[in-house]
Amino acid sequence: MIVSFENILTPDELAAMRRQLLAAEWARGISAGPQGRQVKKNLQIPEQSAVLRELRTLVMRALNRSPDVMSALLPFKIIPPNFNRYTVEDSHYGKHIDSTLRPLPDGSYLRTDVSATLFLSDPEEYDGGELKIIDTFGEQTVKLAAGSLVTYPSGSLHEVTPVTRGERLGCYMFMQSLIRDTEKRRLLYEMDNSLRRLRAEQGEAQADLVALTGTYNNLVRMWSEC
Repeated sequence: MIVSFENILTPDELAAMRRQLLAAEWARGISAGPQGRQVKKNLQIPEQSAVLRELRTLVMRALNRSPDVMSALLPFKIIPPNFNRYTVEDSHYGKHIDSTLRPLPDGSYLRTDVSATLFLSDPEEYDGGELKIIDTFGEQTVKLAAGSLVTYPSGSLHEVTPVTRGERLGCYMFMQSLIRDTEKRRLLYEMDNSLRRLRAEQGEAQADLVALTGTYNNLVRMWSEC
């Protein structure tokens, strides 16, 4: 399930984040597995960077206040977000599949169910740099407005095509969902969207809505893994 969300960041948040990113120090060859390192050519903010904590806090606050993101992904754990930069010189990330397990700061591991890219540059600022995702529905190309988020199954083959002009700033992260199965997650998201529309039209107390909401919650209870 590939899902996009617009305006995850406010204009002020986006502007503040871009100022910090443009002033930050960047490094090559960070956080890729043995196969990924063969095809990865971009820049990333290193873990010891002074600005990383504040940037991560901004992103996590934005995710937490979005009911659509919470509904679609049902996140259980989110690895601390990281930030990357693609330029003409460090231009692409070839076809790869994200690692299944990622370490967390507390020493435990996160199973990557969902990968996410938060776009921090507008499409007209750079040529190329599309995120291409290959799944059971074929190849999909994603290039969103700054402040928008795309999420997709971590097991999908994907790439960032070469940037040929300008630069592409972004934030990427991995999530372990309460619902491991992608299809079950999709069904719950569709059901929750319908329930939210019905509540807006009919109010919370309508008997059938109460019953359907109970069914939704019981499905989450039955399918969740924690």
